[in-house]
Amino acid sequence: MPAKSFKDLAIWQSSIRLVEDIYELTRSFPKEETYGLRAQIRRAVVSIPSNMAEGFARRHNAEYKQFLYVSLGSLAETSTQLIVAKNLGYLSGENAERLLAEAEEISKMTMGLIKKLM
Repeated sequence: MPAKSFKDLAIWQSSIRLVEDIYELTRSFPKEETYGLRAQIRRAVVSIPSNMAEGFARRHNAEYKQFLYVSLGSLAETSTQLIVAKNLGYLSGENAERLLAEAEEISKMTMGLIKKLM
């Protein structure tokens, strides 16, 4: 049965959990990162489900795919920023690896959806 809303999509739900996880873990970033890495990673991760939702609402496969590709770009940006945060000691290796694995799973799901829309 096709999804009636973007909120019904497992991929969107997983992306929202990633947003929540990253927001929680970035609370402990140093104060000087308030407008730096913390803000950047939060913008990137929020962009993932936001673009999925916007694309879904377009109701045209070509546009939907384009927004899913934007989500993939935001996933890559988020992953890069997680690696930077880990390297700077702002995230433990364990937390970074867990979040990177979540991002990778969402990326695979996104590619699967894009292929399904072709």
